[in-house]
Amino acid sequence: MTDWIIPAFLGLGLSAATGLRTFLPLLMLAIVARLGWFGMGLNPHLAWIASTPSLVALGVATVAELAADKIPGVDHALAAFGTFTRPAAGALATGAVFAHADPAVAAIAGLVIGVPTALAFHAAQTGTRLASTGVTAGLGNPIISLVEDGVATGLVALSFLVPMLGAFVVAGLLFLGFRLRDRLSRQKAPTPPANA
Repeated sequence: MTDWIIPAFLGLGLSAATGLRTFLPLLMLAIVARLGWFGMGLNPHLAWIASTPSLVALGVATVAELAADKIPGVDHALAAFGTFTRPAAGALATGAVFAHADPAVAAIAGLVIGVPTALAFHAAQTGTRLASTGVTAGLGNPIISLVEDGVATGLVALSFLVPMLGAFVVAGLLFLGFRLRDRLSRQKAPTPPANA
């Protein structure tokens, strides 16, 4: 039973983090798998994630993404690109943690758990970022980006340490993300004129 439940919770946390950062959760997964921490094994068909070339590529991509996301304007281009890459990263991360599953089952788990979770977090992030741009003319976006870096890192770490708790945190963060987006959207909305 733990061959399915724990990977599902872990995949949920990893895919939520990929909704905020495409490469950081994959890099963290690759490092943990490479070092064998937490007894982490990968699905044999996705074990290449922990290979040296993959670690180097993920490291470079992570640094580039983290840096570029702090630049107003570029962050919106990354978000547009992320609409495609983040669900794919979520599916990849989720499928990879189903270490003892048939490759087809792991792929289905990635599609069922990883894609919608990453898309939901990406939608919340994009809405918050657009609202922040409207309220702060983009000047607040680097601060929001730093917070997102911390949330993505913390979410991955929590998912490795306590996967079931990570799932509850995912639900709470998603709720808060959409609430923040709505709040910022209301702040930038013009106030209707008062009737005389």
